[in-house]
Amino acid sequence: MRQQAYGYAAVTLFCLGIAPVVQAELNPISDETMGEVTGQAFMQIENIDGGVDGHQFTRMTLGMDVETRVNIDDVKAGEIDGGADFAAEHVALGHIARNDGVQYNGRTYSKGDTVHFEAFKPYIELANGANDELAGFRMGFGQARGSVSSLTGSFSGNIGLKLADGSDTVYDAALMDQNAQATQRRATHIGIVDPAAATADCNAVSATNCAPLSNLQSLIVGSENADGTTGFTNDFFIGFQREDVGWQSPDGATVINAGQGVFINLPTSMTVDMDQLITQGVERLQTHRNDMGKQLF
Repeated sequence: MRQQAYGYAAVTLFCLGIAPVVQAELNPISDETMGEVTGQAFMQIENIDGGVDGHQFTRMTLGMDVETRVNIDDVKAGEIDGGADFAAEHVALGHIARNDGVQYNGRTYSKGDTVHFEAFKPYIELANGANDELAGFRMGFGQARGSVSSLTGSFSGNIGLKLADGSDTVYDAALMDQNAQATQRRATHIGIVDPAAATADCNAVSATNCAPLSNLQSLIVGSENADGTTGFTNDFFIGFQREDVGWQSPDGATVINAGQGVFINLPTSMTVDMDQLITQGVERLQTHRNDMGKQLF
């Protein structure tokens, strides 16, 4: 309520302040004077041609920066037909440094320091299809990096993780169902699917090149810099589609094809050993002020 009151007061003062100006005579401003004015719009609206897939896009970007640490107990999205496109418990953005001297995002932190999730230039984008009908919309960030933690049971989309097979070969991680079949919709497992790799087996006893998503408790969103630090990514988003949509990255460099329903694109800067993912998993970062352990849930 206090924030709302401040907002109402600011609007009132602004309106009262400009009232005399509105009644004054309007004079043109010279090009020289305009050239001395600099600034940035709070909202930028772009119309984007979708190219080959026939969609037209409208993107609304806010000129603001966000640093946050947040915990959410339970998230479900796209819940239909007896399942959910995304289902996760104990979701967290950002975390707390567990030890002195740890490095994240090119910075050094002390034990107990907050390591924020950084999100710059948030945007909402609409995709229009045939007959100008809404084909989908998404929410994302022009730049994002930081930790995402969760206990995930169902995931639709893409996780840009690298997996090492123990023989100096690194693969792009593939999302799978419980039968080791690659899928981008309601996946429950993650692993290696490649003709050169051994057959994936998701059985808890004989698991090979496959692990449940719940073993992946924390991820670092971002891109890998040449010096090994984590840089910003512009491809972190969540989309809601009525039909397949090819979303363009904010810089126009790539197109990410999202299927019908909920689609989460989660680019990371991490490479994980496949055997470690199966046997130990990726430990959870500290996401609460009172540390509850590396396998919190």
